[in-house]
Order: sequence, then C-alpha cells, then structure tokens
Amino acid sequence: MIRAVLIAAALGLAGCAAAPTREVPTRAAHSHDSALPPMKSFTAAHPAAPIRSNANIAADFLDLHFQLESGRALPVFSRFEGPITVRVTGSPPPTLRPDLRRLLARLRNEAGIDISETTGAGASITIQAVSRADIRRALPDAACFVVPNVSSLAEFRRDRRKPSTSWSRLTTRTRLGIFVPYDASPQEIRDCLHEELAQALGPVNDLYRLPDSVFNDDNVHAVLTGFDMLILRATYAPELHSGMSKAQVAARLPAILARLNPRGSTLPPAPVSPTPRAWSDAVQTALGPGARPDQRRAAAERALSIAQAQGWTDHRLAFSYYILGRMTDAYDTTLAERYYEAAQFFLSRTPGTQVQRAYVATQTAAHALAAGDPARALTQIEPNLAVAAQAENASLLATLMLLKAQALEQAGRRDEARAVRLDSLGWARYGFGSDWAVQAKIQEIAALDPWKNLGG
Repeated sequence: MIRAVLIAAALGLAGCAAAPTREVPTRAAHSHDSALPPMKSFTAAHPAAPIRSNANIAADFLDLHFQLESGRALPVFSRFEGPITVRVTGSPPPTLRPDLRRLLARLRNEAGIDISETTGAGASITIQAVSRADIRRALPDAACFVVPNVSSLAEFRRDRRKPSTSWSRLTTRTRLGIFVPYDASPQEIRDCLHEELAQALGPVNDLYRLPDSVFNDDNVHAVLTGFDMLILRATYAPELHSGMSKAQVAARLPAILARLNPRGSTLPPAPVSPTPRAWSDAVQTALGPGARPDQRRAAAERALSIAQAQGWTDHRLAFSYYILGRMTDAYDTTLAERYYEAAQFFLSRTPGTQVQRAYVATQTAAHALAAGDPARALTQIEPNLAVAAQAENASLLATLMLLKAQALEQAGRRDEARAVRLDSLGWARYGFGSDWAVQAKIQEIAALDPWKNLGG
C-alpha cells in the first residue's frame, strides 16, 4: 500500500552512524544535458520461478490479501473485475512511461491480467507524478503510495478520512490513485510503479517473511519477481471474484496453484513463523528517519535479539545481523565484518536470497578494499554482478561495478578499472539520478583506497 522511506539497499559505504538514505536528485536527473555517459536501462525481465511449496504460497496469498500492513484483518477479497486501464497525469519524467509500458507488458504476459494504458479520465488506475515534498506532506513516511477511490492528490487530501478511501471497506476495486515522485531517481520511480501498481491490482499487505518478493518492507527487490507474478495471476484466476470470504478463497487456492504452479505441488511445506510487530518496529527505527545513532544501534540490537529468540535461521535473522553491521561499521569495522559474515552464512542457507547476498557483498567488498585487499574484494564482487543485473537493480549494479573498478585500480590494472568505471556510469545515472549523486557515489568508493587515505 505504501513504499516506505525505509531502504534496505545499504549503498552508503563510508559509515553507518546515520541511517541509509536514497539520494534525492532534482528534475535534472532526467536531463539529456548530463556530462556523464548516456543513461542505461533494462530491456528484458528474467524473473526466477518461486521455489516454495504451494501450501506455503497459499498461506502467503491469504496473509497478503486478507490483512493490512497495520495488522488489521480485511473481511473480503477484492480485485478489479473486467479490463483495467491505467493513465498517467501530473509531471512525469521521461523515464516513467517507458518503464510503465514495460511493466504493463509483463503484467499481461506473466500474470495474465487484461491491463492497458489510456489517456481517458475514466481510467481504473491513475498514476499522478507529483513532487517528493507533496508526497511527504500527504504521508510523511512514504516514498510513494496507492489509495482506493481517488484519482488525484487533491482528491486524496479532500477524502482521506472518508470511508471510500479505506481499504477495509473495499469490496470491489473500480478506481485507484497511485502517487509517485517526479523528482526521484529513475530507478526509484520505476520501483514505485512496480510495488504500488501491484498493490493496486492485488495484495495490500507486506510480509517480512517473504525472501523473493516486492511485497516485503525490506525493499530488497526492485521489480516484480516470479513469486509476485504468480500471486497476481492467482488473484485474477477465474475461480475467484470480489466479495469472497477468506474461507472461500482458501478452499479454491489449492486447485488454482496446482494449475498455475505445478512444481509447487511436489514440494513439501515448510514451517511458517510469523514476524512479531516488535521486530518490524525495531527495524524501522534502525533504518528509518528521525532516530539518533545510539537509538539506531539499540534498535538494531533489539531486532537481532528478537530474531534469535524467535529461533529464525532465515533471511530475517540475516537482515538483523546486516543492520547491526551497518550500525557498527562507524566505530568497529572488525565487529561489523563478523555481523556481515553471519548475515551471509544464514542467507546462504535460505533459498531465493541472491539479491540480499549481493547487498551484503557491497559491504564486505568495501571492507576488503579499505584493508588493501583487492583480490578478496573481486572474489566477493564478481558473482554478484549478474545477480544485480537479473534483479534489474541499477543502483546495486553500479555500486558493484564501481567497487570492482576500485579493486582493479588497487591491483594495478588501471586500464581495466577505467573501462569498468566508465561502463558503470550509465547504470549509475538510472540508479542514482542526478550527476551530483553519481559523482558522490564515485567519490565515496574512491575514498576506500587506504593508500590515498594515508596520503600515498
């Protein structure tokens, strides 16, 4: 329902006393007058099929559809009935419509949804591109969001306390508004399109227990995954319709999933452990805005303690170690490395966590570079370049490439370093936006060179 300001993509490599934040470029981020090489973008999706039992996916489907992020239960299943149209209003930057059209094509081809773009005022879904400041004034902790029964931010402000804008009162979806920032990086805008359009069409909940989904508040996945497309395809299965109860949907899901995901019927179900609100709150405090450094570290320690008490061995425990590593890096790099190693250990035992491992690798590779060990950094970077590309995560891909260039330079392979760094810049422009944000990232990674720091 809301893509939070919380960002798990910990691309800040020079210390973690402050929370990780995404750069905030201006409209110049989309200018063709940049001094940098042309912006790159992804053209083909490569989603991985879900690798869980259909019994687990059915439980995920029910929790995603019949509960809000607040924990409040929803009384009935809701979706659009019939063809769906999408229009764009406001001040969309040049990258928005191409990214939207790619997304709509994926929804048609992978999820089987009858959805198309229109310019008509009676669109089912209106995507309004507004300023980041306008979004923050409407919802202070949101990067973007979706609301039922509105088509503009002005209409949302007028009707926000009316029953019509409540998800809990919704029985059939007919009109929704999505609000995205025009003054963000192209990747952030695209990520908002994926998450908010998916939630406009289907689930309105997020679950931290999902390792391979955008329906997860950790924001690790930038675009809709194979799991997400399966959930959306099941949402629009002919056996379901708006107004059904949870029990009615649950009774029909096994046959639906057996048809759509036959492999999942052969896999044994795994135990499901709910995520306590206390752990989610601790993560939000550690990585969200507004807390002091000591409060962030205390929250990170609390998250790890809760994860261990729950007996988790999955990506949530790994995420807890990772966050604590981020909070520790500023004053004890040796201890932070141990936290990152623990995160990688548990991720390696959790299927579907390649992207999470790539994020942790940005931190461990940075440590290796700061220690003057470019060979170790390259070993950690190389396997994750393809992961970032498959995930269509330009900011992660650019960061890994810049780290690789730095490692090559430290190893004396300067011509190779120059080529890799140049190749990274087109992805950096898409991932980070403005020229100054790209240059800041370059300088941040260059500062990892221990010889330069010593004045050598």
